[in-house]
Parts: sequence; C-alpha cells; structure tokens
Amino acid sequence: MTLQTVLRISGVLTLLLLALFGAISLEPVVAWLARRRLGRAWAVIVVIIGLLGVLAGFLALVVPVVSDEISALAVAVPKWLRQLHDHHSTLGRLEDRFHLVSRVRGQLGAGAGEAVIGGLLGAGHIVLSAVTGTALVVVVTVYLMVGMEQLKHFAYRFVPLSRRAGVVDLSERILLRVGRYMLGNVITSAIAGLATFLWCVGLGVPYAAALGVFVALMDMVPVVGSTIGGVVVSLVALAVSFPVALGTAAFYIGFRLAEDYLIMPKAMTYAVNVHPIVTVVAVVIGGALLGVIGAFIAIPVAAGIGIVLEESVFPRIDAV
Repeated sequence: MTLQTVLRISGVLTLLLLALFGAISLEPVVAWLARRRLGRAWAVIVVIIGLLGVLAGFLALVVPVVSDEISALAVAVPKWLRQLHDHHSTLGRLEDRFHLVSRVRGQLGAGAGEAVIGGLLGAGHIVLSAVTGTALVVVVTVYLMVGMEQLKHFAYRFVPLSRRAGVVDLSERILLRVGRYMLGNVITSAIAGLATFLWCVGLGVPYAAALGVFVALMDMVPVVGSTIGGVVVSLVALAVSFPVALGTAAFYIGFRLAEDYLIMPKAMTYAVNVHPIVTVVAVVIGGALLGVIGAFIAIPVAAGIGIVLEESVFPRIDAV
C-alpha cells in the first residue's frame, strides 16, 4: 500500500515537473509578447490560443487517418472470417492445416469473456489516466505561465539578501537559455516534420501530413526520437514498395547527419552548447529516471547545471 502511494505521488510530481518545464520553455515567448505592450495576461492568452491551434491542426490530421483505418479494419474482419471457412482461400488453407481458430479458443478457454472485459477496462483506465494527466499538465502550465514572475520572486526570497543579486542573475540566465534551447528544438523538429511531409508526398507514401507531425513530435526527444520517427515512416513506406522503404531509411540516415551537423548548430546559435558526451549521458540518466519525460528535459537540465558549474562552482575552486 505504501509503495503504491509513493508511485502515485511520484507520477503526479513528474507531471508537475513537466508542467514547470513547459512554462519555463514558453517563458521567452510570453516575455517577448509582454514587452510589446500586451501585458502578461494577454501574452499568456495569445500563447495558449497558438498552442490550441497547433493541437487542433494535429487532431485534424490524425483523427481522419485513424477513423479511416478503423473503418477499413471493421470492413476487413468479416471478410477474414469468411475466408477462414473458405477452403479455397489462403486463410482457409492455413486454417485447415494449423486449426488456428480451435487453438485460439483453447488458449482463451472459458475465461475469454473475462479476459476481454479486463482488457477493455485496462485500456479504458490507460486512456482516462492519459487524458487526466494531460489536463493536469495543461492547467498547471497555464497557472505557472501567468504567475511565473511571482513564483520566481517567492523562490528568490529563500536566498540571503547578500547573495540574492548573484543568484537572481544566474537563475535568469539559466531560464533564458533553457527557453532558447526549447525554441531551437522546436525549429529543428518543424524542419524534420516538413522534410518528412515533402518526402512522403514526393514518393506517394500514405498519410504524409500525419507522418510529418509524428516525426516533428518525436524529433523533440533527444538522441532516440528522430531514429524512432524514421523507423516508423520507413515501415509505412513498405506499403508502397520495398525500394521506397529502403530509400526512406537512407533518407533519414542522411537527414539525421544533416540535423546533427548543420541544422541543429544553426538553430542553437543563441542557446547553450552541451558536449555530445554530456548529451548522451544526460538522456540515458533522464530516461532511466523519468522515462520519455526525463529524456525530454535532460539536455536543458544538463545545460543549466553546466552554467552553474562554469559561473559559480569552478571560479570558487580556482580562487582557492
């Protein structure tokens, strides 16, 4: 019971950490709009409207694709069942040879209904948890965006007055660099999504727009995200032909090299530079601790730690 309570609390804390990180990442945009005489409240509203527009566009791309696939599956399942009983079809011959239906029934047994119901309830619980968690992150992120200045002022009061100015300056620079890193990451991810869309359209790979959005989202996860996106698009390209799938895989290998050595350095000109070894170690540790969320925030956290070491810790050590 205690372990379950700790796991639940850790899950909530992870969502709160993600919300805080999201608010920090959007702070440069909010601050820039606030300086344009909008005021902080209106700046937050504009950012929220922009994010809702992006979400609506994503759903408009993905929902029709998923609906079409579900409809196609609903039409195909009865055909497959009829073919199982047709001794002249491929599925029918497989059924005659391996007795697939009887084996499945034997494996499921009398508890098949309970297993199906349990699976549906488990899937429903996962969906409900995902929706609840997303709503919590969104609401907390909005509150943190609105009250970021008050929150920082409250946190700075825990620092002795004699050292507060230096801590405030260092913290503001860390927050600025983290926000810039995220904006640079968004730019590179958008380029990856656009390149995917153009490639798929050019070669006739289905679901070009949805795959472009998927790759853009996956590209935000350091080190492994773009690789996963490339593998998924290459598998979808098999629906066209094997040479197209092979060419798609080669395209993503080339694009990954271009992203690492050309696109990313240009996009990160105003962000902190993190050594590649530090990047890999940070992503591995973050992923081991917090999963995908940990890998997502690992590099900005490592960059913040690097600033603290360079600006505060190392100078004191050198002065001794």
